[in-house]
Amino acid sequence: MIARTLAAALLLSAGSAAAQAGSDPDAVAQVAAPTATKEVVYLQASGQDLHLDVYRNTAFAGPRPVLVYIHGGAWWKGQRPASWEGFRSYLAAGFSVVTVQYRLSDTARAPAAVQDVRCALSWVKANAGTYGFNADKVVPYGTSAGGHLALMAGMLPHGNDIDLPACRDQPKVAAILDFYGPYHLRPADPGAFKSPSTARWIGDGPDALWTTMSPAAYVRKNQPPVFIVHGDADPTVPFEASTTLKADLDKAGVTNRFHPVAGGVHGKFPKEEQAKVERDALQFLGSLGVLSDRR
Repeated sequence: MIARTLAAALLLSAGSAAAQAGSDPDAVAQVAAPTATKEVVYLQASGQDLHLDVYRNTAFAGPRPVLVYIHGGAWWKGQRPASWEGFRSYLAAGFSVVTVQYRLSDTARAPAAVQDVRCALSWVKANAGTYGFNADKVVPYGTSAGGHLALMAGMLPHGNDIDLPACRDQPKVAAILDFYGPYHLRPADPGAFKSPSTARWIGDGPDALWTTMSPAAYVRKNQPPVFIVHGDADPTVPFEASTTLKADLDKAGVTNRFHPVAGGVHGKFPKEEQAKVERDALQFLGSLGVLSDRR
């Protein structure tokens, strides 16, 4: 009993140290450049190759937790970041980073984007040995529509009817980072994302697709923990989307943390506020044992 308690304390201490490294301005500024492997084809779909970029963290020993970043753009535009610079705090905390391309709505409508990000997670598990990933510590992270896709990627249960057959072998999602993502898509639901972009993505599919493409359909007790960020003055995705998500998670007994940004709009938070968000996210991940300080 004492040994287990000591081991838990050491794990928590290691996670806290890694989180502090990720939020320390000097550590973030001096973070070692990761080993980049770019334009990796992880899936062929709709007549095109889909790519991801890997930024392997070699500053830490042992298999690394993996941050899988999913870009926003209302499902019809946007692209993965061109470099690792925006992930400095996560790299400083010990993460490797994977950034993902997915099919946009003008190429393929729902559920294509969800299938793609799930396939990206499957690829992470299949290639964990090659890139030094810890397949038990995978964290989908998305902004705006990417936040919605991160929730879908992490919350879909095994044996669902959405995954492509080749992508059903999924890693363990340790947590989800949802930055101002849509939660309900049906216009009548609380905090729904009432944008023409939603219909553009859902298309002429059955009415049930509006529900099955909503993360709200998958909230359950044993799902991964969720870290939520939203500006309370967001003019694009209603702030109520995230307050509704938190209320549902609380009701289901799901570990979560909500970081509202006072006066914040749709992302593009001031530098100081962004640093607070990242510090809080890393502290949350550290409390879950996702981080470890093994340099």
